[in-house]
Amino acid sequence: MNLIYLDTSALVKLYVREPGTDDVQRLAKSSASIGTSLISKTEAAAAFSKAIRVGYLPPEEARAAWETFLDAWPSVVRLAINETIVTQAGTLAFSHGLRGYDAVHLATALSWQDTLDIPVLFATYDQQLWEIAKQVQIAVWPGTF
Repeated sequence: MNLIYLDTSALVKLYVREPGTDDVQRLAKSSASIGTSLISKTEAAAAFSKAIRVGYLPPEEARAAWETFLDAWPSVVRLAINETIVTQAGTLAFSHGLRGYDAVHLATALSWQDTLDIPVLFATYDQQLWEIAKQVQIAVWPGTF
């Protein structure tokens, strides 16, 4: 069973054409299940909105990407955040200098892996998060930065 955890930097690439999109699409197709934290929905909304603000995407294209994301959202394993994950995220943030939501993503992926007792592949396009994930013993994707 091939479980993939997508942080928002990887998840958004499924809906917006940018460098890495083809790779994430191939990864998603190869997985038995794709999971992400519930916070990804808020982060994706913010990413699509920012794409409009900074002129990366025209409003119509960003809205279409957001709608496609919302349509696909029920098919993703949406992992809840609880006190244990928040505590672990706080420890990761403090120990490794991670941003808050990055720490929540990593703690959520680690919790999913521990709960299922099978390896989870952690996909991120954030280099700092990728490096810390390797340090805390979760498999990372892409293979190199």
